[in-house]
Amino acid sequence: MGKLQDKIAIITGGAGGIGKGMATAFVKEGATVAIVDLNEETGKESIKELQEYQPNSIFIQANLAEHNKLEGIIKQVVDKYGKLDILVNNAHASTRKPFDELTQADLDLSFNTGFYPTFYLMQAALPYLKESQGSIINFASGAGIEGHSTQAAYAAAKEAIRAVSRVAANEFGQFGINVNLISPIANSPGVQAWAKEEPEYYQSVLANIPMRRFGELESDIGRAAVFLASEDSDYITGQTIMVDGGSIKLR
Repeated sequence: MGKLQDKIAIITGGAGGIGKGMATAFVKEGATVAIVDLNEETGKESIKELQEYQPNSIFIQANLAEHNKLEGIIKQVVDKYGKLDILVNNAHASTRKPFDELTQADLDLSFNTGFYPTFYLMQAALPYLKESQGSIINFASGAGIEGHSTQAAYAAAKEAIRAVSRVAANEFGQFGINVNLISPIANSPGVQAWAKEEPEYYQSVLANIPMRRFGELESDIGRAAVFLASEDSDYITGQTIMVDGGSIKLR
């Protein structure tokens, strides 16, 4: 019996990177996962791998910026499986620009793909998570916590996600629902590409990670998500868990 045996989970951005790492960790612990992603080709490839562990897992192709369709994602999963235990809001797109070059379109991209889907999916999932006394895992970032240069649009949306997650933790606790955040540093495909493009900057960031490595998608970030989705974390809510090798130490 795995830690997430017979649990039903939704993971946005689940076809690649951190999302796929979490999905893989989840199915290995017994969960059935619905991965939601914009990229249909990658989604179909990833779900085949996940179905080797949990044949009933599915891929849902969706554009999370189409906010009027978000409730339908939750309904599709609940109609298929009869319940929902875990919601993981991982997907987020953004651009990096100096503060004085940011446009409304840049801000809209970050909030429309990150903050608003997180907010609306939490709202839509709430009735079902009340029934299951389930878990919500949202994603924060050191970009927001520390205010990284050229990432104002991303940082603003991530801190907005942290704010509503704390409010939700206070409101949802009475229903046995825990709401937490992961702030990761991970060896994602994006980081690997960045390492090739800006090797000196990459090495400087690496040198400032006490553990001297970037987190592995499944074994580090995915396992942390398993913990937050399992009964092991039932008395933890409203917290930002820094899965970053010690880079940021919250007080």
